[in-house]
Amino acid sequence: MFGITPFERRSYDLFDAFRDMEKDFFAPDMSCRTDIRDEDEKYVMEAELPGFDKEDIKLDIDGSRLTLTAEHNTDNEEKDKDGKYIRRERRYGAYKRSFDISGIECDKISAEYKNGILTVDLPKKAAEIPESRRLEIK
Repeated sequence: MFGITPFERRSYDLFDAFRDMEKDFFAPDMSCRTDIRDEDEKYVMEAELPGFDKEDIKLDIDGSRLTLTAEHNTDNEEKDKDGKYIRRERRYGAYKRSFDISGIECDKISAEYKNGILTVDLPKKAAEIPESRRLEIK
């Protein structure tokens, strides 16, 4: 809440704390953090998906677009002897990201999910060397 800037030099609005609270409540950080490394012959994409099972994650290829979708729903219910809820907690999480894979060999893409990290190997297409030839002059 307090920055390292002296109070006199900073513009302070009393309602900043309320705006931050509203932003955090209605729009929490639900991003799927993704790193992409270039390893010469391929790209390696690593996406953080903690708490998801492998069955909750889908990778779809549509033309030159790779779409990563992850969705899960967790219910914890505790009922008393009459079947009434004592405690009920629900958690829902969903991510969806798309990536351009126009320079990738789509048939050779592979993926592995381990310890909350989805690793996708994206092999690059071989560079096409333009064919050179001599034209006949008429």
